[in-house]
Amino acid sequence: MKGLQVADPLLISVLIFVIAIFVGYELITKVPPTLHTPLMSGSNAISGIIVIGAIVIAGQGHSSLSIVLGVIAVALATVNVVGGFLVTDRMLRMFRPRERPGSKKPDSESPK
Repeated sequence: MKGLQVADPLLISVLIFVIAIFVGYELITKVPPTLHTPLMSGSNAISGIIVIGAIVIAGQGHSSLSIVLGVIAVALATVNVVGGFLVTDRMLRMFRPRERPGSKKPDSESPK
């Protein structure tokens, strides 16, 4: 009888990816709206680290597959960072005080 065999590393990686999808979905659905903006800023920072890592992987050039996957990772992480900052900025603009139509700020440059 053979001993315990080690599973294929690709199979283990796919299994971890699938579990991460389910855990991520459960975590995101439980986040209250008031925490969305701070979490979005944190995920933007993580995506910035992913951009750096993807550039390093693509730059090593071990194989054409690693270069292609690195370039794809750089593109997707960059889209995530830019989109995240745009969404965060849009949400923060909702909390700025609005100017009322009748209350104009006095022009300091206009002659009296």
